[in-house]
Amino acid sequence: MIATALGALALLVWAYLLLLHGGFWRTRPEPAPAAPAALPPVAAIVPARDEAELVGFAVASLLQQNYAGRLSLVLVDDHSSDATQAVARAAAGTAADRLTLIAAKPLPAGWTGKLWAVQNGLDALPDAASDARWLLLSDADIEHDPDNVAGLVARAERGGYDLVSLMVRLRCESWAERALVPAFVFFFMMLYPFAWVSDPKRRLGAAAGGCMLVRRAALERVGGMAALRGALIDDCALGQALKRNGPIWLGLADKTRSLRIYGGFRDIWQMVARSAYAQLRYSPLMLLGCILGMALVYLAPPLIALFAAGQARWVGLAGWAAMSLAFLPTLRYYRRSPGWAPALPLIALFYVAATLRSAFDQARGRGGSWKGRMQAGLES
Repeated sequence: MIATALGALALLVWAYLLLLHGGFWRTRPEPAPAAPAALPPVAAIVPARDEAELVGFAVASLLQQNYAGRLSLVLVDDHSSDATQAVARAAAGTAADRLTLIAAKPLPAGWTGKLWAVQNGLDALPDAASDARWLLLSDADIEHDPDNVAGLVARAERGGYDLVSLMVRLRCESWAERALVPAFVFFFMMLYPFAWVSDPKRRLGAAAGGCMLVRRAALERVGGMAALRGALIDDCALGQALKRNGPIWLGLADKTRSLRIYGGFRDIWQMVARSAYAQLRYSPLMLLGCILGMALVYLAPPLIALFAAGQARWVGLAGWAAMSLAFLPTLRYYRRSPGWAPALPLIALFYVAATLRSAFDQARGRGGSWKGRMQAGLES
C-alpha cells in the first residue's frame, strides 16, 4: 500500500509537471522577429578571468556581428593570470577600434568577482557607447551566432522588454557532458519555466547569465550592479529585479553556444556544487525539502517499478515513463539518444549529491569556489 501511494503521488506530480507547469519541457527555440527600421546602439560587456583558451572566440563572434546599428565591446580582465588580454586583443583584428580592454580594480568586500567586473565595464564604457540603449552582458566562453545581437534587439524592441536572455546551447561532447548537461538544462527549465518567466502576469523572474540583453535605463532603475553585488546566482537575481519593474523574456538559443569544456564528471560536479546551495538560499529546511522532493519525483518511480509487485509496479512504471517522456525534448535539442531518458533518476541522484556537497562546502567556508575565489554567502 505504501509503495502504491508513493508511486501514485509521484505520478500525480509528473502529470502536473507535464500538463500545468508552463510547458517547461518544450525545447523549440523561437525565431527572432523582424528587426526594427532603426537599430539602437548596443554596448557589450564581457568579464573574463583566466579565459585565454576561449575568450578569442567570444570577442571575434561579437565584433563580427551582422548588426546594422553601433556595437561596441568592453572586455574586463578580472585579474587573470594567463594571456586573456593578449588573446582578446589579437582576436579583435581589424575591429580593434570597437574593443575597449580594461583591467578590473581590486575586488571590494561584499561583491562577487563577476558582478564587480561588470560594474567596472559599465564605468569604463567609451564615449562612443555613452548613448547605448542596450547592454549585452555575455560570458567569455560564449560564441555568438552572427545574427544573435540583431535578433536579441529585435525581440526586445518589438516586445517592449527590459531584459531578453538566451539559455545558450551548452557543449555536449564528452561522456560526462552527454550524460549530465541535458539534465542540467532540463532542471533549470523546470525550476524557471520560460513561459512563466516571460509572462508579465506572473512574478517569476530569471535569466541565463551567458547571454543577457538589458535595457540600460531599466538596469539603472533597479540600482544597477550594486543592488545585486553579493548575488552568486546573479543572472536570476537580475531577472527577478528587472521583472518587478517591467516585462522580461527568456528562451532557448539555436546557434549561440557555450564553448566551456566539462571534460569529466568532476568538472560538472564542481560547477553544480558552486551554487546549488545558494539556489536554496542557504536554508537547511529548503535543502531537506529539495532532497525529499527529488527522492519522491525521480527516485521513487523506478525503485517501485523495479522492486514492488502488482499494482504498485505498474504505477511506478507509469511515473518512470512520464519523467522519461518529459525529458525527451531536451535530449532531442542536444541531439542525444532517447536511450538516455530512462537514466534520468540516476542523473538526478548525481545532482542531489552535488547539492549536498554544496551545502557542506558552505558550512566549512569554501562555498562558491570559482577560479580561486570563495564567494558563497555574500548576499546573506
